[in-house]
Amino acid sequence: MAEILLFHHAQGQTEGFLAFADALRAAGHTVHAPDLYDGKTFTDLDEGVGYAKQVGFDTIAERGRAAAEGLPNELVYAGFSLGVMPAQMLAQTRPGAKGALFFSAAFPPSEFGAWPEGVPAQIHMMENDEWALEDLPAARELIDSAPDAELFLYQGDKHLFADSSLADYDEGAATLLKQRALSFLDDVE
Repeated sequence: MAEILLFHHAQGQTEGFLAFADALRAAGHTVHAPDLYDGKTFTDLDEGVGYAKQVGFDTIAERGRAAAEGLPNELVYAGFSLGVMPAQMLAQTRPGAKGALFFSAAFPPSEFGAWPEGVPAQIHMMENDEWALEDLPAARELIDSAPDAELFLYQGDKHLFADSSLADYDEGAATLLKQRALSFLDDVE
């Protein structure tokens, strides 16, 4: 079973985010889900992004890095939207990564250096998500640079479609995302 460091999106540790972490645990995986927002959650995505800007993206990334301290290097790094930033940074810069799962976002691999050889990744996005439109070229760039990476595009325009507590939730797409992520985790050695 995999050990995962899972980062929340800009709305914080919502009930749906926590339920996703619990579903991974129920499948037998160890999941660490640190709170990068000190207990704050937001009902509106714009408010959550505003809070992240106020705190500073560098601070969010540093909180993510600090969350990895004391954990083994052999982790799968995962994140939803804003949480992809620390997840991808750690997957690319912390030795020993076992894999990466990115939901609703991606960065160009050059943002954090080269993609590490042999580290598999999955990126999941909705094809017409306005929030992820700028991330789609980055996702394709990552796929081109990492032979063990896959991009899954889902039909629709929702951003946080896998968070069951938000209006963006799409049960069909979320179920498929979860199946693909669990299959990925089962294959991580």
